[in-house]
Amino acid sequence: MSEINRREFLSICGAAPLALRLRATDGIRPGYAAITWEGRDDAAIREISEVGFKALQLRATAFDAYGGRPAELRRLLAERTLAFAVLSSGNLKIDPAVESEQLALHLSHARFLRDAGGQFLQVIDEKPKDRTPGPAEYKRLGALMSELGRRTKAMGVPLVYHHHMKSIGEPPEAIDAILAASDPDYVGLLFDIAHYQQGGGDPVAAIRRYKDRIRVVHLKDVRAIDAAPGYQWVELGRGRVDVKGCVAALRDIGFAGWAIVELDRVVDEGETAKAAAEKNRDYVVRQLGLAL
Repeated sequence: MSEINRREFLSICGAAPLALRLRATDGIRPGYAAITWEGRDDAAIREISEVGFKALQLRATAFDAYGGRPAELRRLLAERTLAFAVLSSGNLKIDPAVESEQLALHLSHARFLRDAGGQFLQVIDEKPKDRTPGPAEYKRLGALMSELGRRTKAMGVPLVYHHHMKSIGEPPEAIDAILAASDPDYVGLLFDIAHYQQGGGDPVAAIRRYKDRIRVVHLKDVRAIDAAPGYQWVELGRGRVDVKGCVAALRDIGFAGWAIVELDRVVDEGETAKAAAEKNRDYVVRQLGLAL
């Protein structure tokens, strides 16, 4: 390379956007959630791989399809060079009348996840329909998750709690109380930047506050809409979440783990789940500077 060409090359590199200066040393590992495909998990596996992501999160629909043959799912993911980062195990009910059944259900999901080569089991709580949750519910949820997490850990499967809109763990103060009531040895946090924002919190500040509990992250965005429920999940960069600030905070705390991009459903009429994933991929690479 001539000196002029070399200078030009260095100048171009120096002026390149963040997208072109990927941080290969980042511990943040992007993945993608299959939820956008609305249960068509085989299509999600194929298209997430084609878009370029190297890991994915599956829902309980994968258990419905492959529960009796986890080795087949494991082979399918290996063929697509996809890590099975997280399984969404569904809601964990704190009704004492069904707690034993609830534990059995989620433990069956944990065994499936382990046998399919997966890593983290995610649970969301279910808000009581007959009362406003308070300290008693926070304590009961924390204790139940701790017991579940103790059992899944014995299987080699770490449990993560996903705070969520319309759940007990919607507002920041409830999340604080639930985490305080759960055993950190058995219950990690799946921190969702958009659910936390929509629930009334500052996700950038929360990342720093929860740095010792966060095991997985959902990279997600949300915007206000006029129709019920008043908000809509959108592709990264289209909403009001400071996604870049959240990733900067993750870097600051030295987070090393899965950051799963999640979009519940396609936003624009006529668009496909794969096209939406491509938009999210471009934002992850070009705007966040993360390597897939």
